[in-house]
Amino acid sequence: MDTKIIQLTASKGPAECAWVVAKILKVFLKELTNNSIEYSILHKENGIENGTVQSVSIEIKGKELPKFLKNWLGTIQWIGTSTFRKYNKRKNWFIGCNELHQYQKKTIQEHEIQFQAIRSSGAGGQHVNKVSSAVRAKHLKTGVQVLVSDSRSQHQNKKIAIQRLKEKIAKHNINQLKESIQNEWENHLTLQRGNPVRVFTGSDFKQKKKDKSFRTKRNELKNDLRREF
Repeated sequence: MDTKIIQLTASKGPAECAWVVAKILKVFLKELTNNSIEYSILHKENGIENGTVQSVSIEIKGKELPKFLKNWLGTIQWIGTSTFRKYNKRKNWFIGCNELHQYQKKTIQEHEIQFQAIRSSGAGGQHVNKVSSAVRAKHLKTGVQVLVSDSRSQHQNKKIAIQRLKEKIAKHNINQLKESIQNEWENHLTLQRGNPVRVFTGSDFKQKKKDKSFRTKRNELKNDLRREF
């Protein structure tokens, strides 16, 4: 099973593009479900207008992901009227769908945690200070560590420490993701508006299909012949 991180972004586009990201996100997630591909949203940055998304990063897991993403990675176009500026004449809006390559999500395996029993401190009298019930837990891969002395039971403190490490690692993942997005900021700056991989139209976001009629094919062949002669 493959794992990839996909980013939908409005790039430097206006609020309309962020609105398109929010709409396309729903279509993307629906297609993931229809193709039995697992997903989780890692990070989402809302736009300045209600109901808009400036950027969203999604972790996907499944089989034949390159085949699925072939029809997604690149520029996505929406043809429609601005939802925020009534008299805006622009009809074409573009967003990007990119793969983040540098991000690596850290997970916790218990054999990767170093535990150290230490004496508890604070209220509780001499008994607390004499018993090594507190636990310091360190995740060796990231260096993230926690100190837990909630309980007089070392075993219970160990369980709490593992849970708190998971929470801290989750925050670590988000910070790393933000760095990855910053490192791949060229995705935002080099959004190609030509030759979109997908085109959607109207407020219902219907996908515009390419005309594959015989007449269209015949006209294409005629144009090719004219170029050659």
